[in-house]
Amino acid sequence: MPDQTSQAAVSMMHRSADLQDDPIRPEDVLSGDPRARARTWAVSADGTTSHWMWECTAGSFRWWFGFDETVSIVEGSVRVEVDGEEPIVLGVGDAAYFPAGSWSTWTVEEYVRKHAVLRVPVPRSMAFVSRVLGQRRYARA
Repeated sequence: MPDQTSQAAVSMMHRSADLQDDPIRPEDVLSGDPRARARTWAVSADGTTSHWMWECTAGSFRWWFGFDETVSIVEGSVRVEVDGEEPIVLGVGDAAYFPAGSWSTWTVEEYVRKHAVLRVPVPRSMAFVSRVLGQRRYARA
């Protein structure tokens, strides 16, 4: 089974797909030697949303979210401390949303693999247009 379809109507990524090294910046590593690997497997037609598979080995590091990101843990677990909030542990089947511009500390005890959806934030002034277009689309269905 292929890892990813061509630019067809539907894209998919097989769980055994090869990921590529995606190093964590050395200045962001707090402890251990976390090794991250990732792969983009789909991007929306307008380029504002991308789908990723990402994994990391044991270690602790700071992470800045440059985009809105929704994650779903598919293997392992991670302890996440979002600045100003209580720490949470995300395990298999858990999902979380991190708004663009937020910092967090990730602590991986052994290994974590996540599916992530990254979205470029839409300015509030454009949100209305997006809602109206979405309503028109579903009204026709």
